[in-house]
Amino acid sequence: MEIQENNQNHLCDFIQLNEEWILKYFTLEETDKKLASNPSKIIDDHGYIFSLIQNKKVLGVCALFNEGNGVFELARMAVSPPHQGKGYGKALMEACLYKSQAVNAKRVYLVSNTKLKSAIALYKKYGFVTIQTGQHPVYSRANIVMELKNT
Repeated sequence: MEIQENNQNHLCDFIQLNEEWILKYFTLEETDKKLASNPSKIIDDHGYIFSLIQNKKVLGVCALFNEGNGVFELARMAVSPPHQGKGYGKALMEACLYKSQAVNAKRVYLVSNTKLKSAIALYKKYGFVTIQTGQHPVYSRANIVMELKNT
């Protein structure tokens, strides 16, 4: 297993894995469609896309969206369903957090939904704390915002 950063060849996998999990629990929103039409915008905006590769296949992805002024959103973490529960989410989380430290991020936050219990547990394990609950202004599927302590 290896994790690659900003590999343009994996952008289609990034979108496919994200749409797969979103459609399992929710519906695609306008923001999702806009990102799907230009996923390289994340990289162009000085953000990062991480691809977890095994046997030349992308099994998991995650991103750090650069919002400027040292603020990053950890977003779009997805692992292919047959490969869930194998620690790949943990590996992606660690890659994102390592990168956020390397670029001296001042703040790292994420937006999620409390019904994604295993994801919320993973975020808490890595030090994310709830800073807001309730309907999110951008994503209708989101009802929790979490931030990494001591960033």
